[in-house]
Amino acid sequence: MLSTVSFTKSIPILRIFDERKAREFYLDFLSFSIEFEHRFEPGLPLYMGIARNGLQLHLSEHHGDASPGATIFIPVQNIELFRDELHQKQYGYGRPEIVQQDWGKVMEVYDPFSNRLRFCESE
Repeated sequence: MLSTVSFTKSIPILRIFDERKAREFYLDFLSFSIEFEHRFEPGLPLYMGIARNGLQLHLSEHHGDASPGATIFIPVQNIELFRDELHQKQYGYGRPEIVQQDWGKVMEVYDPFSNRLRFCESE
């Protein structure tokens, strides 16, 4: 009998440089919650898992974990509701809008570290 390889899901790792800014953006603005936080010892870089409604991300201050300026594609439902929620927060560094593309409605959000979260609702 042959075995098959199966995959569940991937969890993107995004590079961050400032813990306070990361918390303000991901927790306060995008409303993620913390799943875990890890440091090898106090004063060393943070590695944090965050989640919101099935979407998991890992944020890392470790220089070898990821390159700044990454883009992740995130399928989403009710993108207009999500956009309205973000606009209500009056975040000073971005008010994302939805753009209609051939493949669906797209809303891009940039974090303070030049990473782009590309939310897309397919039609």
